[in-house]
Amino acid sequence: MKDGFVRCAAVTPDIRVADTDHNAERIIEEIRKASGNNIKLIVFPELCVTGYTCGDLFLQSTLLDGALAAAKKIADETRGLDITAVIGIPLVVRQKLFNCAVVINRGEIKGVVPKLSIPNYSEFYEARHFCAGKRGVEFINILGSEVPFGANILFKIKSCPDFIMAIEICEDLWTAAPPSSEHAAAGAVIIANLSASNAVVAKDEYREMLVKSQSARIYGAYVYASSGYGESTTDLVFSADNIIAENGAVLARSARFKNECVYSEIDLERLINERKRSNTYKISDASDYVTVELDADLGETELTRHVEKLPFVPADNAKRAKRSEEILTIQSMGLMKRLEHTHSKTVVIGVSGGLDSTLALLVAVRAYDSLSLDRKNIIAVTMPCFGTTERTRSNAVNFAESLGVTLKEINISDAVNIHFRDIGHDPNVCDVTYENAQARERTQVLMDIANQSGGLVIGTGDMSELALGWATYNGDHMSMYAVNAGVPKTLIRHLVDYEADRTDNDALRKTLRDILDTPVSPELLPPKDGKISQKTENIVGPYELHDFFLYNIIRFGFSPRKIYRLAAYAFKGEYDEKVIIEWMKVFYRRFFAQQFKRSCLPDGPKVGSVALSPRGDWRMPSDASADIWLREIENL
Repeated sequence: MKDGFVRCAAVTPDIRVADTDHNAERIIEEIRKASGNNIKLIVFPELCVTGYTCGDLFLQSTLLDGALAAAKKIADETRGLDITAVIGIPLVVRQKLFNCAVVINRGEIKGVVPKLSIPNYSEFYEARHFCAGKRGVEFINILGSEVPFGANILFKIKSCPDFIMAIEICEDLWTAAPPSSEHAAAGAVIIANLSASNAVVAKDEYREMLVKSQSARIYGAYVYASSGYGESTTDLVFSADNIIAENGAVLARSARFKNECVYSEIDLERLINERKRSNTYKISDASDYVTVELDADLGETELTRHVEKLPFVPADNAKRAKRSEEILTIQSMGLMKRLEHTHSKTVVIGVSGGLDSTLALLVAVRAYDSLSLDRKNIIAVTMPCFGTTERTRSNAVNFAESLGVTLKEINISDAVNIHFRDIGHDPNVCDVTYENAQARERTQVLMDIANQSGGLVIGTGDMSELALGWATYNGDHMSMYAVNAGVPKTLIRHLVDYEADRTDNDALRKTLRDILDTPVSPELLPPKDGKISQKTENIVGPYELHDFFLYNIIRFGFSPRKIYRLAAYAFKGEYDEKVIIEWMKVFYRRFFAQQFKRSCLPDGPKVGSVALSPRGDWRMPSDASADIWLREIENL
């Protein structure tokens, strides 16, 4: 199970009601196919060996004997297969009938879990046949083997300490306190649910919500298999809604009204890391649980699950628009509070014609409009110098004018040249001094204009630049409120695009579109033939890769080896694997070396699950070594 991945499946077999021989054959077929697909856990629906809709036939000895015989056949026929199957059967224990899940590992029955909550309302009348199970575990004899029987059983793969499974059955999930919550607190990371949830209008939405929310609540994986075509349709229809969820996200889901197998790779490492980072996730005393060991050969699992290339950007257009509006609102509300608290008369923003300053000015306009303040008190300052192109200068001017804010244009070339003379720097040497002098001069201009006007300097730098340290210390690194500090570069483009789509100001829309088409650049080196000569992504690397690294490092604490594997999978066909490794080295080197800049960041609002504020989400020594991470990358 390299990198924490284990492939799990939920399947609805083609059954016949009360035909245990037929059903056993179909179940065996599905187990064999799953084993051949490197699936280590397969979950079947509730009472799948007999069919859920047998009614009073559940009280017939012939059916119950047939169910046991079917279980034996399934175990015998799958012996030696490297897979664990969870099947549903009716089982008599201590002269009472229970609705049960039987766990079969490599052909051996390892445990039996009874259903705890027996529904007897509306279309359900299970209490007519079944008794409610208990959490406490006892040992019973089934087909000649002594196995544990009860809800409090944890099934654990010996070779993988993180693979811990527990089981609940259908209605158990629909109760106010699902047993899976206690199972997870006892250590279960995967919950298998055998279900027979019939189809009624809109029930599928509620069912998905339950599965997703429970997986999120327990920081776990949830494998849900439900009955489908083949069950009796006397009064009900079953839609075979199979779902695999992980921490609130659906990894795989079957087509409704179609019997099929769905599978995906569950990331156990990710789930364990989520539990580690949440100090409110409590692990309970598991002394009342019985642990059963399972056998499995867990090598490398080929990935089939979807891995987002742009984890900060929703792929769905509607979700992206909703997310954009929410982020812009968070940013503007943060600025509104700061303006009211400081009684500032103005805000001062350096506008360059680039994406970051564009977003910052859009946020400032939102804040002023929400407070019913005059936009003229927003002072946009464009400060052309040695690297400024006519395109970006014009965009900065047109952008400010189309918003109706106050525009100041201050060419800083003379001031920087005087500074070069004062410190004895040759202006023909275009080194880091040459570049940073411009950035610091711009910050000085902004700060002094803010003093003149009784205002605040609004920072424009984004989270991706903070991660890489792509900012001049005490230059563009510094401000009085950093509205973009929680927004990564890959997301900024979509926020600006969202504002371009929603505006009815044609001049503003046209300018925003051109800004979006302009290469990302600090414009600190002289242009060539009037065009930008210094392109950021040619120097530090593609932001889509760096944001991918950033998200997986900070959000999940993954190792370089795992992040590389995910990146190679997500960006297959776009970036050569050697290229990914080289830019990953750049990221780790810069991320560690540039922490000192993040340690003294100005205030700014957090907008997502990843943030780098030294007062909140990310506290790291400025002199920590990156060597062990870099050595791991060298060995990829």
